[in-house]
Amino acid sequence: MSASRRRGATDELGPDEPGRDGADLLAALLDGMDAALCAFDADGIVTHWNREAERILGWSAAEAVGRRGFSGWAVRSADADEVEARLMAAMRAPGRQVHEFALLTKDGGRVLVRTQSSAVRGPDGKPAGLYCAFSEVHTQIDLERSIALSEALFEDAAWGVVLVDADLRPAVVNAHAARALGSGRTALLGRPLGDLLSQGVEELESALAHVLAEGAPPAPAELWVTVRLPEGDARRCWRSGFVRLASPLTEEPVPLGVGWLFQDVTQAKQTEQEAAQLRFRANQLHRASRAAAECEDPAEAATIHLDFALAGFADHALIDLVVGDEQADGGADGDRTGPVRLARASATPSGAPGPSLLVSRTTLPVRYLEGHPALQCVERSGSVRASASGRDATRAREWAEARAWPEGTVHALCAVLRSRARTLGVVTFLRGPSRTQFERADATYAESVAARIAGTLDLARVLDR
Repeated sequence: MSASRRRGATDELGPDEPGRDGADLLAALLDGMDAALCAFDADGIVTHWNREAERILGWSAAEAVGRRGFSGWAVRSADADEVEARLMAAMRAPGRQVHEFALLTKDGGRVLVRTQSSAVRGPDGKPAGLYCAFSEVHTQIDLERSIALSEALFEDAAWGVVLVDADLRPAVVNAHAARALGSGRTALLGRPLGDLLSQGVEELESALAHVLAEGAPPAPAELWVTVRLPEGDARRCWRSGFVRLASPLTEEPVPLGVGWLFQDVTQAKQTEQEAAQLRFRANQLHRASRAAAECEDPAEAATIHLDFALAGFADHALIDLVVGDEQADGGADGDRTGPVRLARASATPSGAPGPSLLVSRTTLPVRYLEGHPALQCVERSGSVRASASGRDATRAREWAEARAWPEGTVHALCAVLRSRARTLGVVTFLRGPSRTQFERADATYAESVAARIAGTLDLARVLDR
């Protein structure tokens, strides 16, 4: 039996009649198509069944042609009425009808197919039959789901999604990522990551290159970056995951780029860091108090407090004491006459690590210019922060030199030393260019250290008298 024929036509048409040639040509055309094709007459009898239909369902043309619909062999009994109703409805409906349903294979398996059915009209314009093309839709559905997932990620995701090409440049960016990077989605395409980030770009590019070469890491990575935003640079921590993209159309995986997904966790990380910093500083104060309690000389105890406070907090520290007859005699702040004068009592070594050193007792004041932060600290009885403006190394060096601070100082924090309603002096913490400027929380810590140092220095004054 041919793969495609008209029911009963084989016996009625002779071998030399034109109808035979037409049927053979139609059968050859149907068998050569990539889509599965079948046809039904007006009564729902299968009249054509091509080789692709045989491949998908396993039923040969000899087994399929002549059957009425799919009932009892190509569909489950429970689904037969619904499937037949859908197919026959296409015979009466205009245009092409599309349906999805499950068919049974010859070995009892189920195949989800998508059908496209069109009515065949006779010379009188009435329905004479139905042609039905069908194909497996697992692959198509998987593709559609992948597209839907991609659209959801790019439009509705609460995290940034960037597809980076093999040159480590953004090829596709979703709206969330565009906002995080401070630009429009199309404006980011093809730009080097160094144009978008002022710090952290090396770590990010290294991670992307690693994924391209060896695959994604087993766990997300937390990357600190500085983003160039229209309103200025912003420090951000992004929890990032990476997926290597490879072409599914080749036998050997060809890398297409990297899918980079990230979420801003800056606030959470800052909260964690602040909590850890508070615990560390409280522990340092406790350790300093225990070490200072072992010192016989109160002045030495003051330098111990300074050394413990310096760890992880600043690069250098200075202690300057108020000098003058009224302070030496224990006078109150209100008894002071004339400008404030400060003499160096202790300092950390400049240019080398080491403990704070006691300076020989002297009443020679440090040559601080008017308006010096240390002098302002005494006058206000409160902490004062100062930083060199700009990043020019020469100007920063001149700024530190004018204030009698060690070379390399760019940030300073002065805290007043007070005990029993008297101002004893100033403790100054100094940071270099590798550190950030002092914040309000740093001032609170410095004031706690200053209170402990002031207590020991006041005891030293009492013992000296």
